[in-house]
Amino acid sequence: MKPIDEQHIAEPGLVLDITGGDEDTVRAVMTALKERWATSGMGPMRRDPGEPGVRARIYADVLRPAREAP
Repeated sequence: MKPIDEQHIAEPGLVLDITGGDEDTVRAVMTALKERWATSGMGPMRRDPGEPGVRARIYADVLRPAREAP
């Protein structure tokens, strides 16, 4: 998973661990969060041996809206 650094902790926001049944589901959740708030972007996805699903971590600054596309 992507590490969370001191800057993330010092700023208001959320560190979200996302778990879904497949990569498409996790990617859709990260995309929806990215469209709503400023986020750390699409993080790497991982599968834990013996555990169902796919996991990813994303940081969301809930006080800043997403940037408008040019």
